[in-house]
Amino acid sequence: MAQYTPMIQQYLKIKAQHKDAFLFFRLGDFYEMFFQDALSASQELEITLTSRDGGGEERIPMCGVPYHSAENYIKQLIEKGHKVAICEQVEDPKAAKGVVRREVVQLITPGTVMEGSMLDEEENNYLASVSDFEDGTFTVSYNDLTTGENSIAMLSEGFNAVLSELFNRPVKEVVVDHSFDKDKQQLFKDRLGLTVSFCDETVITEDFSYLVKDIHNDKCTKGFGRLLNYIQHTQKRSLDHLRPVKLIELKKYMTLDMYSKKNLELIETMRKQGKKGSLLSVMDRTMTAMGARLLKKWLERPLLAFDEITTRHEQVEGLLEQFFERETLREQLKSVYDLERLAGRVAYGNVNARDLIQLKLSLTAVPELLDILGQFENRSIHALYKAIDPLTELKELLETSLLHDPPIQISEGGMIQDGYHPKLDEYRDASKNGKQWIAELEAKERNETGIRSLKIGYNRVFGYYIEVTKPNIPHLPEGRYERKQTLTNAERYITPELKEKETLILEAQEKSVELEYELFIKIREKVKQFVGELQILAEQISRIDVLQGFAQLADENDYTRPELNNQRSVDVKQGRHPVVEQVMDRGSFVPNDIFMDESNDILLITGPNMSGKSTYMRQLALTSIMAQMGSFVPCEQASLPVFDQIFTRIGAADDLVSGQSTFMVEMLEANHALTHATENSLILLDEIGRGTSTYDGMALAQAIVEHIHENIRAKTLFSTHYHELTTLDEELIRLKNIHVKAEEYEGSVIFLHQIQEGAADESYGIHVAKLADLPEPLIDRASSLLKELENTRVEEASSEQLSLFVEEEKPKAKTSKLESRLKDLDLMQMTPMDAMNELYQMQKQVKQKS
Repeated sequence: MAQYTPMIQQYLKIKAQHKDAFLFFRLGDFYEMFFQDALSASQELEITLTSRDGGGEERIPMCGVPYHSAENYIKQLIEKGHKVAICEQVEDPKAAKGVVRREVVQLITPGTVMEGSMLDEEENNYLASVSDFEDGTFTVSYNDLTTGENSIAMLSEGFNAVLSELFNRPVKEVVVDHSFDKDKQQLFKDRLGLTVSFCDETVITEDFSYLVKDIHNDKCTKGFGRLLNYIQHTQKRSLDHLRPVKLIELKKYMTLDMYSKKNLELIETMRKQGKKGSLLSVMDRTMTAMGARLLKKWLERPLLAFDEITTRHEQVEGLLEQFFERETLREQLKSVYDLERLAGRVAYGNVNARDLIQLKLSLTAVPELLDILGQFENRSIHALYKAIDPLTELKELLETSLLHDPPIQISEGGMIQDGYHPKLDEYRDASKNGKQWIAELEAKERNETGIRSLKIGYNRVFGYYIEVTKPNIPHLPEGRYERKQTLTNAERYITPELKEKETLILEAQEKSVELEYELFIKIREKVKQFVGELQILAEQISRIDVLQGFAQLADENDYTRPELNNQRSVDVKQGRHPVVEQVMDRGSFVPNDIFMDESNDILLITGPNMSGKSTYMRQLALTSIMAQMGSFVPCEQASLPVFDQIFTRIGAADDLVSGQSTFMVEMLEANHALTHATENSLILLDEIGRGTSTYDGMALAQAIVEHIHENIRAKTLFSTHYHELTTLDEELIRLKNIHVKAEEYEGSVIFLHQIQEGAADESYGIHVAKLADLPEPLIDRASSLLKELENTRVEEASSEQLSLFVEEEKPKAKTSKLESRLKDLDLMQMTPMDAMNELYQMQKQVKQKS
């Protein structure tokens, strides 16, 4: 390094400690980047790449961004999964002896963003940590630095459960130790798009022991310790807003694996991967950002406890019953800013005066909010607000201390009210009177000199001055002024009296700004003492917001309160798909009933493609999720069990990342359901087996249906295009056939989207092709081929029937090994995957003989 200049040597030493981050190196008014950082950043940010002499043989690549607009550039890098180390000058350049001392004051990573412009206000920004243990268990820890929320879950179902858990939340970055399996790290990146970071330290210091006071599991403590140490290492500032860790007891919530969340499009759509068109977009009637975030959490984790679900239903009903009060409540919630993130910014130390004004306005709205809630007659509503503390003391502090419209920068002054601090009032008075004195002096000098254009001005270099244009200089009384500066068209002068007053005015202004900054920091520290109460208040208002949103949703869309039962019975009258009905003309969606009592576990659904089988299946799952969130549901009447898990296999898509075919993905998802489902689960399987040959697929589909019927007994909706399976209702007593009705009219098919009992008569495949506007000659050829195939089948069936009447002596065949092997198979005890493998081996054996 000796070949480089001292400043470049300093850069390289700091960069060596932050190899995985872009180093924003402060040089005056710019953040500069050098070497490889400059080459990469110039491409990522599309900024000009230059170079400079650094003392070596070759010029050093360099690029930079202005410090005052750096936030936008940092945001671009963070959104692409990069990290940014902010390196500031930590001493006054005027006082520096040699190179100005610089230090990294913050490491910004995708999971530790605090700046509001880089965040989605309606979504948490989680940093996660995964720790694995020798017994096969994992811990997954979460932190949202913007709100101070901490939580941890323990999983013992393998690494796929970890992937599903991380998929469950908006995680941007995951922290592991350096020994964590490399293949698993790659899955974090490929499957979930996460930035992977490292921290080996797991010890929690005494200062932060309060965070794990309620955690009595060493694995959980160690797992959270890794996350906490990473946060401390990257943030280098106060973390007083961090809240005690909550243990996520997964058994309290409905399990929704990664496949089900994708297939059901709960949070985002599969095609565009955006919120619009998802269940979340339909359900979101919240009025605050923190309410929107809580709604998403409830959607991610529907409840299992009857009492908790029922309480939410009662509160929604209470809010639904009084329209005018609810509308007033919604309007009042608009006045409440994001208390959760404001509290985080206060504790973090990056809150400004405008943020505190938002906090004041929010607290001002709380008493009226409580008055409105008091007008609801339903007793369950009273429980929502009785424990709310309006934080009157904090509101009064902010009302008496801060001006209503302060500047963004806290170093400019103009934040503190008159009367808040006597010394500040003195400075302001001196400044104000001094300026008045300047105005009076200007008028006096004009009068005494007779020069109407004479004026008193000010600049930072010369201070206050008297300016006289050159034509008027002869009119000045001799010895009255002292020359200060000569301009092209004027001269500038000063007087001893003016300089004396200037000192008083400028000193008052400077000291006023300094004192305002000191006072603001003290106010911020006082507000910091209320952070815990603010976080509690934010939770309470968020809950109220989500529940009123449920009531609003029910009112707008004619939803009804679901009834919960313990009989494993599903009875939905005139059920609708909550998302699909929103995109259709009002009233055009065809509702359907669904009934499954204790004597019926499986509905085998047949009917043509495009007729609505998948919609029918999905709407039961979405209705159940909504009910267990605490929402009302889209139907005329509903009685539902509490499902512990929902498994779906709907739609076919290759997993290109891991190189798995459609059929393999289909089998893996089916296997996941068959392995983990219980009799209290809901399984949705859509046309299983279509990814392989007809007979393979049919055999697998039947084996899966039989396995669910005999061994799991979960409530199951199984759609199929294998009409041969409809005879299963003769063998499986808890299976029932239903179909989607369609009718032919003048050579075209009309889909009625109505579910009826029994099996479908036809598949209508060619009619669907016609609807898709396939070429007419192609359609004609397909119709011709279909008739030929149907005639062939009839002839084959006739010859088989005739052969029954022909008596023919046949020698008794010797039982082959293949037949013996087939007889010995216990299909009811085999998984679908085992059955498929066995079938493959038999086929291989037959091919070898032939």
